[in-house]
Amino acid sequence: FNRSQGGFSVDGVSGRNPLADQSVDRFAGIDAELAGLHPRRPHNSYPHGYEQVAQLFDHPAAPDLCVLHSASHYWGDQGGHIGEHGSIDVIQARAPFIIAGAGVARLGMVDRACRLIDVAPTIAALLGVGPMIGADAEALVDVLDDSTRPRHVIGLLWDGANPNVLYDLAAHGDAPNVARLMSMGTSFKYGAISNLPTVTLANHTSIITGAAPGHHGILHNAWYDRSRGEQIITNSSATWAGARDWLWPSVETIHETVLRADSTALTISINEPCDRGASWSTFDDMRNGIYERPAIPDELPHSTERFVRPFKDYRWSSKVDHLGMEHAVRIWSGDGPKPAFMWCNFTLTDAAFHEGGPHSDIARASVADTDARLGAILDAVERSGALDDTAFVLVADHGMEEADTNCTGDWDSALRDAGLRFRDEAYGFVYLDVT
Repeated sequence: FNRSQGGFSVDGVSGRNPLADQSVDRFAGIDAELAGLHPRRPHNSYPHGYEQVAQLFDHPAAPDLCVLHSASHYWGDQGGHIGEHGSIDVIQARAPFIIAGAGVARLGMVDRACRLIDVAPTIAALLGVGPMIGADAEALVDVLDDSTRPRHVIGLLWDGANPNVLYDLAAHGDAPNVARLMSMGTSFKYGAISNLPTVTLANHTSIITGAAPGHHGILHNAWYDRSRGEQIITNSSATWAGARDWLWPSVETIHETVLRADSTALTISINEPCDRGASWSTFDDMRNGIYERPAIPDELPHSTERFVRPFKDYRWSSKVDHLGMEHAVRIWSGDGPKPAFMWCNFTLTDAAFHEGGPHSDIARASVADTDARLGAILDAVERSGALDDTAFVLVADHGMEEADTNCTGDWDSALRDAGLRFRDEAYGFVYLDVT
């Protein structure tokens, strides 16, 4: 296939076109997902499939081969989990999308999808700034209410949250603060489609810039740069603070768009690696060696002890998300100026959905815990008197799909047996003739 005016043209097909079905509504809703667990490729869909592949290979450091795991693939021996993402099948690519509050149309749940690259231009439009430099998308203006404009926008990223699970828990009273946001605006049943690869750093950056990974620079959680002859790692505790350095100057973040329009505006980035241009950022304080961590109580509030104690990733993410909540609450509780734009990244959902899969007790507990932290932030905004002037956007960076532990396999073994020299970055980006 090739790019053509207004889309893509297919030049030829041998056998079955693996990207032919690009429907966004496949397996939408918890019942549909559970009824279709572990779908085989002919029964799956790959939203924006041609665009997904094309943008990836626009990047000069794109791999020679990008492997798309099947929906069922379990790769525990290579660091995988029961809950997985990274591929572009609809469940792994679909993130939740909720937009609410001031300046937002109250349409309820609509049978619709958008893309994660639509989020940043939409936030810019809410704030009356932009257009954004280097963005691949435009604002979702039809979900905005032109009769009012918010003075503040708060973005909430729930890493790895499966929207079918999230919406279902909200509907049944198990995520009351998410349900509150949903009642204040518009939610997309078919979610927001993330970009290839459907992983953390690539799509965090797409959300904040409105550009696809092949166009903003941060190609994956890890990749190989042939021109530099080195491995680039962005998604690790040792590299998060410096991850933004790989963001290309040809794009801008929401922070930069806001401050380009008003240099006196205040923007905040909490626990988000893609923080370039923010007035204040957790990671900026870390880079400058001045980060002051709030005290962590012995008994964390809003934490399910059943999972905090036995699972180190659940415990670590609970602490990180508690600190993020504390930062946000302090900002809205103090006497200082309130931000025009604040972005908050929460990690617990990703850790839990990986550990047990999206339909597990630990996944549901992570939603309840994160929902309670969201409630603390909403309460702080309301106490400040700014709730009626504030819009909210809740998204994830990708979806999460339950793997089948009986579906295993490793292409690296086959490549080695064939005598090929290669390196495999992030288990799926294969670079040939290098080691």
